[in-house]
Amino acid sequence: MLTFVGLGLYDERSITIEGRDALRACDRAFAEFYTSRLMGTTVEDLEAYHDVDVEVRDRAGVERDPEPILAAAESEDVVFLTAGDTMISTTHVDLRMRAEERGIETRVVHGTTAGAAAAAITGLQNYRFGKATTLPFPYAHGGDGVPKSVVDTVEANRERGLHTLVYLDIKVDHNPGKERATGDDEREREAFMRADYAADLLATHWDADALAVAVCRAGSPDPLVVADRLGALADREFGDPLHLLVVPGDLHLLEADAMRALGGAPEDVVEERTV
Repeated sequence: MLTFVGLGLYDERSITIEGRDALRACDRAFAEFYTSRLMGTTVEDLEAYHDVDVEVRDRAGVERDPEPILAAAESEDVVFLTAGDTMISTTHVDLRMRAEERGIETRVVHGTTAGAAAAAITGLQNYRFGKATTLPFPYAHGGDGVPKSVVDTVEANRERGLHTLVYLDIKVDHNPGKERATGDDEREREAFMRADYAADLLATHWDADALAVAVCRAGSPDPLVVADRLGALADREFGDPLHLLVVPGDLHLLEADAMRALGGAPEDVVEERTV
């Protein structure tokens, strides 16, 4: 049995009760934290809170060498843990399909996602989000600025009046000192793109006057939502990760009120997008 469990957004307590029960009852627990991670905890705290040992796999250990996970699931009750919801990444879908092909029973225990939280915390209507995109660090895509695919996604959504959720790049095993890596001892090999850096990229290579919303630390005790023009967001500091951006399309009246009340958006910027 292979059970995929989403851990939610922030720490060892963000998991659902169903997920907690599955984790505590399993024979072995594997996890990956390269697609996303829980910023409010460590693997050690996760293990202590749930009284389990967690075997963390890197990208290669999940995508290219999943055999230890699959072999264990053939004879034991195995849980595979991810931050957020467990089926958001194609990596996890692929692992589940590999298990199914081998006749291994699978189950999914969902967790809260950053996308759901972004809609909830900003006041933007979740059914009015279009296709999401990920903004990579320039060095990661081998070019300068913003990939054309990111701009195309934002503009296509805006033409339809839809909002765009922009995930911000996370790099594991990264040399600190570049692109605002955290640089602390525990996570010195990780880099998390910040909302101000992302806003600066989009302001420089797309539209500095466009309305955007920085969503920071959703699911934590101190979340932050700031709505303004991209050029203005580029000059702000938003604190610890994880961050993402939302580029709104057309705003309905209630959404416009939310931009002002929840995000502190300037009146003139909101009026430009309100229909």
